[in-house]
Amino acid sequence: MRVAVAASSQLAADAGAEIARAGGNAVDVAIAAALVSANTEPGVCALAGGGYVTLHQPGAAALSIDGQVRMPGAGLAPEALGRGLETVDMAYGGGVTTRVDAGAVGVPATLAALDAAWRHAGRLPWAVLFEPAIACTRKGFPLPGACHHYLGYSRDVVFGRSTDGHAALHDAQGQLRDAGEPIVVPGLADSLERIARLGADDFYRGELARAISAHVLERDGMLTLEDLANCRATVSDALAVDVGDWRIATTPPPAIGGAVLAAMLHAAGWPLPAGAGAADVARVARVMHLALDFRRTRLDTSDTPETECVELMSRARRFALALQSPSTVHVSATDSDGLACAITLSAGYGSGLMPPGTGLWLNNCLGELELNHRGPIIGPPGTPVPSNMAPTVAVRDDESEVIAIGSPGADRITSALFQVLLHHLGGGLGLAEAIAHPRLHLEHRNGGWQVACEPGIDADALEWPVRRFDGPSMFFGGVGATRLHSAGQLEAAADPRRAGGLTVDGEL
Repeated sequence: MRVAVAASSQLAADAGAEIARAGGNAVDVAIAAALVSANTEPGVCALAGGGYVTLHQPGAAALSIDGQVRMPGAGLAPEALGRGLETVDMAYGGGVTTRVDAGAVGVPATLAALDAAWRHAGRLPWAVLFEPAIACTRKGFPLPGACHHYLGYSRDVVFGRSTDGHAALHDAQGQLRDAGEPIVVPGLADSLERIARLGADDFYRGELARAISAHVLERDGMLTLEDLANCRATVSDALAVDVGDWRIATTPPPAIGGAVLAAMLHAAGWPLPAGAGAADVARVARVMHLALDFRRTRLDTSDTPETECVELMSRARRFALALQSPSTVHVSATDSDGLACAITLSAGYGSGLMPPGTGLWLNNCLGELELNHRGPIIGPPGTPVPSNMAPTVAVRDDESEVIAIGSPGADRITSALFQVLLHHLGGGLGLAEAIAHPRLHLEHRNGGWQVACEPGIDADALEWPVRRFDGPSMFFGGVGATRLHSAGQLEAAADPRRAGGLTVDGEL
């Protein structure tokens, strides 16, 4: 078995390579790398969050595994909901307002999704997949530069709420540790060893579940033992769109990110507009506007996202015909058998909470204001939180070639993936070249639309105001992708905008 992996750090990619050498397939490799990413990028991600897995097995329809964070509150009286929140402002990213503490913590389904993917297509024992994450959290891992940057804004207002968490991130004088300094989170390796030994069930129904729920409830949050015991990942057919001789499969509704990406690909038409000239840039921007404006005005506040997504795809098809007539951590893995696995995970901005002794930072996904326009009570217990995540696989009609791809980047996930697929599948750019190519993103600010773009984008003739960046920026995502070529070669590529890692393992 040969396996290629692209991850958010070289530490995670190396973990994938270790599992490949042990005989793991693409699913095993992706899970092991995702476990390392989720546990060694404090502030950027955490295990007690949510995510999605998109999986392609040769000869079968692609599957989507929904492990997104859910609304908690099972068994609680109505008056106990919506408390335990604090609104904080950070200068991060030009200014962010979010809600943190216990009331922002949703039901974390990441482990449920990873467990479902492993049971469906994994090869190695569950405990083996945890070995790299346990090893690096036990001895200490270097604080990544991206994490250090975010923690520079959030270390007090968000991550100063936990004694263990604060101790892990700061030195004896109370100063944030420098990028590259070793981080040891108290209790984290022990928790991972427990999950490896007892399975995901302990996180949802055992000692860890009791510790997590008790900590949240004592701070007026909503996460009950019943919520955790009821948590299940949902396995369904992926949302598929045909583009030329490729079938691209991503997350279906009620997830929003996959539907927006599919609509962009539909609306772009074929051949895909992959040029960098003014006409191609204008076409790409118009496609983004179609999908992102529909999302802002219809999807973000819809009680029936499945119905709205049908309308979005219909509009995208009509848009394509009109043109033809005159955009967190991510891991991608593909193996030599044609198995492809894409995993995207998120814990929001972080609630700042860590149940004592567990080493597990909890999410603030109910407090992400840009996703939850209704506030922290998004619906009945079990309602999934809206998400931009869109792990994706692309398969040639004859299954001779397979791609796994995804990105972190909030609402820039779909636009980043859209452009990389345009340039790679439509414009003939190599995988690494397509990922490095300059990007644009249509953003809604101050009541109107504007285009954010990197140098190299011909944006002079666009109908919207333009916000120009000085150089490539991780604002535009951090795409990671792997590909099995028709001749059997494996390839991996990581985004230069973000310190990623990759490996293509040799024949075992």
